[in-house]
Amino acid sequence: MTPEPVRRDGGTAPSVLVVGAGPTGLMLAGEFALAGVPCRILERRKEESNLTRAFGVHARTLEVLDMRGMADELLPEGLPVPEVRPHLGKVQLRLDLNHPESRFPYVLIVPQARTEKVLEARARALGVEIVRGTEVVGLRQDDSGVEVAVGGPDGTRTERAHYVVGCDGAHSAVRRLLGIGFVGASYDTHIMLADVRLSEELPTAVNAYVDRDGVVLLPVFGGGWYRAVIWDRRREDVPLEEPLGINEVRDSLRRIAGADLGLQQMSWSTRFLSERRQAERYRVGRVFLAGDAAHIHSPLGALGMNTGIQDAMNLGWKLAAEINGWAPPWLLDSYQAERHPVGAQALRVTDLLQRITVAPAAVRAVRPILARLLLEFKPTRRALRRRISGLSIAYPPRGKRAHPWTGQRVPDASLGESRLYELMRGGRFVLLDFTDDGEVARSAENFSDRVNVVRVPTSATPDWPAALLVRPDGYAAWADDGSAPDELLSAGRTALRDWCGSASAYAATERRHTL
Repeated sequence: MTPEPVRRDGGTAPSVLVVGAGPTGLMLAGEFALAGVPCRILERRKEESNLTRAFGVHARTLEVLDMRGMADELLPEGLPVPEVRPHLGKVQLRLDLNHPESRFPYVLIVPQARTEKVLEARARALGVEIVRGTEVVGLRQDDSGVEVAVGGPDGTRTERAHYVVGCDGAHSAVRRLLGIGFVGASYDTHIMLADVRLSEELPTAVNAYVDRDGVVLLPVFGGGWYRAVIWDRRREDVPLEEPLGINEVRDSLRRIAGADLGLQQMSWSTRFLSERRQAERYRVGRVFLAGDAAHIHSPLGALGMNTGIQDAMNLGWKLAAEINGWAPPWLLDSYQAERHPVGAQALRVTDLLQRITVAPAAVRAVRPILARLLLEFKPTRRALRRRISGLSIAYPPRGKRAHPWTGQRVPDASLGESRLYELMRGGRFVLLDFTDDGEVARSAENFSDRVNVVRVPTSATPDWPAALLVRPDGYAAWADDGSAPDELLSAGRTALRDWCGSASAYAATERRHTL
């Protein structure tokens, strides 16, 4: 059993220190607390966030939040938007975001601060402590834990924990202190962000205007308010520190969108330098990176916050399993193996969108024709829709002859009186047994502390496998179409040992650490 780290003042340290109270850090801390692993969040900002930089919550992230009971809390805070409407000069196109395979057939347009509010309420309700006005200035780890030097208003103190996760953004102190390379480059453009009120009513869509002078995105917030994301070729070299005024936004709208669209008011604005970078590694020993500390990219596609929240969902249950004593030896390494390629793919997709929208003159001339051809081709349109929404994300299966479902997203389904995602709110594995004799359910008899077993009539989901082990983050760990009863029982037991460790590995009362 790992020795209990203690602070130098003699107090008991948390099992995990999460650095950063943005969406990724809040989601991750909630996952630890749900699994009975105490954690503390260290946040550099003294006040709660009022940031509105991220604005879109895609279908897969809403599914993840639904698995933990937060989606229905967030939905009233935003506006469901079912499509993207690009205007390329005089050509208007449409990308449908109506996802028939999801309970959330849209992107939810909601200010980041409201998303953080829901995530923070859940974390605090589960007992997470958030310490604001503290900055990580030093980090050292050994075989038993991590020592962090924390600067605050009263000077520098030392905290020690079993593990540390850096969720502290693009300029991550944790990443810098680990010496991890942040590979990539900056775009040669400064982007303007503003929340604006327009008198002209635009469609309930992510409205996009692409012109030779640049790009304007105007997703609708409701009540006449829109988020303006502007790349203006004539304003790309304006210093980042120069305040962004309403007249500058109005001028860009007139030239790029063809009209100022009745710009009346602006409540928030900033400039930023868009970059595409990814951490070379997401883990060094007992320290991990997630969210913007691990990957940053163009805002086109609204993938940043979504990728970070899903990083947290992937890492949370795995690290909790390690601390609670039942993780198989390979499990923690799978965070890097699964999420680093997803981050790299997000960079590729957003970089492609960025390059298309800010293309040189020769490409701009044929851009409307190419875009129309792509969006009118159904397989391409479906692939783009699923990739941006996160519904196509899958992980490499374990084993050479894995079932086709293995590693894939498991869709929500009605299972008698409950939905699958409702059954996942405790953060455990769910073993679905569709067999007539319940043979698969028997295989989980000694794993009741980690696995919820649900027997389901075959008629409820006729196209599903006979047995399905769903990971706590909603992906298929193991599936079987229905072997002979003895073979199915043996295969189920093997899968549970592979994913959940030995039946005797977990001692709940001995593994709980208190603050």
